[in-house]
Amino acid sequence: MPTLDVELNGEAVHDIDAPDSFVTDGPFPVVLENSGRSTHVHLHFDDDLDRAAALDDGNHFVADEATRRVHVSTADVDEPVRGKLKIVTGYGSNTAYVDVRIDPSPETPSESVAVDETFSAPPERPPEIPPGQRAVNALDRLVRSGGVAGAVFGLVAVGAAVAVAVAVDSALVWLAVGLALMIAFGAALLAVT
Repeated sequence: MPTLDVELNGEAVHDIDAPDSFVTDGPFPVVLENSGRSTHVHLHFDDDLDRAAALDDGNHFVADEATRRVHVSTADVDEPVRGKLKIVTGYGSNTAYVDVRIDPSPETPSESVAVDETFSAPPERPPEIPPGQRAVNALDRLVRSGGVAGAVFGLVAVGAAVAVAVAVDSALVWLAVGLALMIAFGAALLAVT
């Protein structure tokens, strides 16, 4: 990945030392190398280049004798795009321009991939089972798994709980019966599915 190196404050305060031109075929960083006191730098693309290159932010602070990397993203272009990058320091006291050219990225050879013809057909789905047949199948699974005895025991337990609730006539007992009914219903659903 090519890098656009810019030296700041090299010869004098707010001095900008940048190359006259820069060529790339993809995203690149602008490396702001500060040789002196902290400074603010403004980066801006002219209209032609702004259509193919973008900065996350145009204003950058570079601390004393520090380096700041500014990422420039580029669009895919079919033909070279030319324009200028404007670099400003000292709140406009010094300005430099870099001629930038963004070339189309080199074509990568496409590799052909053999695809089995069976992948082009949709997967086969099992036949749809009518709702009545589903209930018969669920009952059959319940009988084969020995769940009939459990179901009968559950019904007897629920019946006994309702009888106790009617005899005692207490809100707490009715709450317990309701909870038992919900648990029995949930267990029956699990057994059937």
